[in-house]
Amino acid sequence: MRPIVQISLDLTNIDEALETAEMALRAGVDWLEAGTPLILAEGLHGVRKLREAFPGIPIVADLKTMDGGYLEAEMMAKAGATHVVVMARAHAETIKCVVKAGKDFGVQVMGDNMICPDMVEGAKFLEDLGCDYVIHHIGYDERRGIAAAGHRMPSPLDQLREVVAAVNIPVQAVGGLSLEQAIQCPQYGAPLVVLGAPLTIDADSFKTADGDLESSLRMICEAIHSQTTVFPTKS
Repeated sequence: MRPIVQISLDLTNIDEALETAEMALRAGVDWLEAGTPLILAEGLHGVRKLREAFPGIPIVADLKTMDGGYLEAEMMAKAGATHVVVMARAHAETIKCVVKAGKDFGVQVMGDNMICPDMVEGAKFLEDLGCDYVIHHIGYDERRGIAAAGHRMPSPLDQLREVVAAVNIPVQAVGGLSLEQAIQCPQYGAPLVVLGAPLTIDADSFKTADGDLESSLRMICEAIHSQTTVFPTKS
């Protein structure tokens, strides 16, 4: 699978999100994500505005659905989302409802294994219930809290190869990755690479001399797109 670059619009203002999305698409980004902060701030209106501005571009609605799965997925699909996110820690019936809505309204379902006691088993659970993708995710508060307690901050790369080997659907790694680590994800077998926005260009090799963010992002997209996804042996 050719690597795909997704930009997470974790912004709280739709105008800023639209401006960032336009720049990102010019630079070579493939998918747009209406991040959870944007959905909380703008709701369906934000997804509709993204769809109006960028027809034909895949849009992920990061709902983090825990209940009311069918209705949430239906609403986002009708607003223009092409992908919705449901949590593995939701009840199995909620995940089934999101999957059913996905089939009914033509959207794909991304299952997020954040906070699963066994992240590999969580990924398998999502696949077994019909999700189209797995998001292997270490949460923001979890990472920061563990680090604040003086322990090593966990990374999705810790078990990424094991998660990829356990399922037969595409995997995305999310949670505290540096740009260098995000760019490396296809080498772990995870072809869906997420870049956060607002962007922090923290890799010297991907900084342009004049600090042009769009040019830096274009270099990052080219580095990701030039790779071949390396899949580990399936378990």
